[in-house]
Amino acid sequence: MSDKALLAGDRRFALKAMLAAGGALAFDIEFAAAQGKRTTTAASKLTAYVQLNADNTVTITAKNPEIGQGVKAMLPMLIAEELDVAWSAVRVEQAVADQTKFGEQFAGGSVSTPMNWMPMRQAGATARAMIVAAAAKQWAAPVAELSTANGEVIHAATGRRAPYAALAQAAAKEAVPAVETLKLKDPAGFSIIGRPVAGPDTPAIVAGKPLFGIDTQLPGMVHAALLTAPVRGAVLRSHDAAAALALPGVRKVMVLRQLGEEDGPVDGLAVVADSWWTANQARKAISVQWDNQGREKHSDAAFAAAAKAAFAGKPAAAVHASGDTGAALAGAAKVIKAQYSYPFIAHATLEPQNCTALFKDGKLEIWAPSQMPEEGLKLVAKTLGLATSAITINITRIGGGFGRRLQNDYMVFAAAIARDMPGTPVKLIYDREEDFKLDFFRAGGFHQFEAGLDPAGKMVAFRDHLVTFGAGGKPGRGAELPGDLFPANVLANADLGMTVLDSNIPLGWLRAPASNTLAFATQGFLDEVASASGKTLPALLLELLGDKRVIMSPKIPGLPDYFQPPPYDTGRAAGVIREALKIAKWGDTPVKGRGFGYFFSHLGYFAVVADCVSANDGSIRVSKIWVAGDIGSTIINPLNAEQQIRGSMIDGMGHVISGLKVPITGGQVQVANFDGYTLPRIDVVPPIEISMVKTDNPPTGLGEPAMPPAIAAIANAISSLTGKRVRSLPYEA
Repeated sequence: MSDKALLAGDRRFALKAMLAAGGALAFDIEFAAAQGKRTTTAASKLTAYVQLNADNTVTITAKNPEIGQGVKAMLPMLIAEELDVAWSAVRVEQAVADQTKFGEQFAGGSVSTPMNWMPMRQAGATARAMIVAAAAKQWAAPVAELSTANGEVIHAATGRRAPYAALAQAAAKEAVPAVETLKLKDPAGFSIIGRPVAGPDTPAIVAGKPLFGIDTQLPGMVHAALLTAPVRGAVLRSHDAAAALALPGVRKVMVLRQLGEEDGPVDGLAVVADSWWTANQARKAISVQWDNQGREKHSDAAFAAAAKAAFAGKPAAAVHASGDTGAALAGAAKVIKAQYSYPFIAHATLEPQNCTALFKDGKLEIWAPSQMPEEGLKLVAKTLGLATSAITINITRIGGGFGRRLQNDYMVFAAAIARDMPGTPVKLIYDREEDFKLDFFRAGGFHQFEAGLDPAGKMVAFRDHLVTFGAGGKPGRGAELPGDLFPANVLANADLGMTVLDSNIPLGWLRAPASNTLAFATQGFLDEVASASGKTLPALLLELLGDKRVIMSPKIPGLPDYFQPPPYDTGRAAGVIREALKIAKWGDTPVKGRGFGYFFSHLGYFAVVADCVSANDGSIRVSKIWVAGDIGSTIINPLNAEQQIRGSMIDGMGHVISGLKVPITGGQVQVANFDGYTLPRIDVVPPIEISMVKTDNPPTGLGEPAMPPAIAAIANAISSLTGKRVRSLPYEA
């Protein structure tokens, strides 16, 4: 959909102007999306604040949580651009969690840009229009003769000019312009959008100032540490806390029963003490017995055996079926088969899960680094039996999310402890062992692929049977197999099916959920198919994509429009593939140690070329990466875009060569700290060359879509280098 269409018809729009304390003018801009348009409810509101201060600076409220994706700069940039103020005059403030006032507030899915591209610009344009209207009345000049620049209104004919602050009170009395009358800037005139802008928190982060949830300090605060079962889901049978309570500074030991997320409730103990160190040491002194209730039967070996048994039969559920795949495979000149797998992995955020809570006079106030604070508020309210109106959530800076903080178990634990200690602020911090144990893991999975080639080497059939994890036959978070998975969406004969295994391991979304595993498996297998047909993978992909066209995926019943599968533009896909080949100077022949990966996810098209070499110690290292991406017409903040893409490449390396794996034995997570879970370090990061392909489409997000093809490209590069196909992650020589 074009920007013009978004402006004209997709949103109802209202703006209220009011005088704030001290004479500053605050603009309260409310947008209500039309039924089913980028919203999960019939009438959700998006509210942004523009405050003009007496010194002609502008305070803009950033509504969404900041996890390093740059949204705290990006959203205010959109407003400031259309308001026509200098970025140096902008001050950014973090909003509290209040979806009745601010609309949807979350960090995930790379949707902040597509959801807010037009509304935030309209917010700035509306405020600017009211200020200009006020100046026109005061100066008895036609609005058409007035212009703005750097926070001033200018009348060129008379030479008059006035700062916005001088017009604030008069502007507050102006009628709100209809959205269809707004005149947004021509992109050619952007002075903020498209320019590199540093994050507003960067100076404080560099200076080591407290910004993150773990930094929260309140007068009289006490500290809490958790003790939970080694086997996830085990029930607390009995405990003896006498030794812990005897330690100086320990206040109490609390029993927590079946708290946390509803699909992963936890029994545990909370130790409250004057310092977190004391609380953490005291929990080790508790004698405790757990009832595993048969959960120890879950293990990697059992999962692999179950997958093998599933592959011997048909998938439990059909996901996609087109043409006659069985007949096409039976009549193929060549059939390629392979099995791929990948493990459970953890989010491993550098800032462990934490939350501070204060329960006082029947009300609860929370300070939380949450990616989805509204869901946390609802979960706490339901668990504790409080009205949502009695709970305030303060959004803190997040020291790493990657999807982990879309679950709010730490909020519930902190709130339950605080309710038991009214009037006393409680800060809960998971120690690293508990942080790994209580993660919501990226799902492991197993794929069985088949592909058929005709006598000319053209791919004519594709089949994938995914064995993954969930409950009741339904895949868990991030374990889904989409029906429009490439190349099933471009082939006449394709079958996709799924079998779901039960386990005691709770699942969660991890950066580029589902896509991060599917890209590795499908692009790895297609690399094998390309080799069997005498082609490179990019050549095979371009052949499969064919002529430029837009493929519409079938609607999923009961799913709001915003969450429906997006259209697939084969021209945009081909564009990034060709651009990646161009910047890598790669022709039509294979290059030893070079791999390719392509994927479309989160509305972004990305292709990656990776070169790998053998290090002196026999290990594999990535020597160079080239990235081509298409996220639409505009890169709002090039500085942050580059950071997001580079971070995606480094994350992708971690999936393949850094040993990211969470073994499961006897129902237990076999990782307790970073000594057993090695993240990529700066010394392994190669040169990364980036090229963005701009197309005439509204801009989309960047936090996730670049990573999936990086995983595939690096794995395929290792296959090319070693001659041994990488079919399982992480790579092991």
